[in-house]
Amino acid sequence: GFLNYMMMRMGFCERWRKWIHGCLYSATISILMNGSPTREFVAERGLRQGDPLAPFLFNIAAEGLTGLMRTTVSKNLFSSYKVGRQKEEINILQYADDTLFFGTATTANVRVMKSILRIFELVSGLKINYAKSQFGCLGKSLDWCREA
Repeated sequence: GFLNYMMMRMGFCERWRKWIHGCLYSATISILMNGSPTREFVAERGLRQGDPLAPFLFNIAAEGLTGLMRTTVSKNLFSSYKVGRQKEEINILQYADDTLFFGTATTANVRVMKSILRIFELVSGLKINYAKSQFGCLGKSLDWCREA
């Protein structure tokens, strides 16, 4: 899967990748019903809420999104936002499970950003929760933002 691919790209050895796979796909779950535990069953997919591995594995998966952005910028398909006297380019910041994109406010950049998010969903199998997502632009009207 995608996580294994990302770990391989980042230089994780096969043994480590197998450990992670085992943690994710061989764990069993039991729940309490009326104070009594049910029979154990195998989780259908991925991480469970509260899993201590989740933040680390998210960072590995999120590196795929960063890589897509890096490639897009290097091919001059996305125009980064420039900050400071040195005009340092900034285009993506990630913290915990939040991601912020920065770029010049153009419709071309918005189209590219939408494409990057869609490609990331397709290759990773992860789904972006657009109900919890926000889009905004500095120096542009609310109408422009809505149309973008």
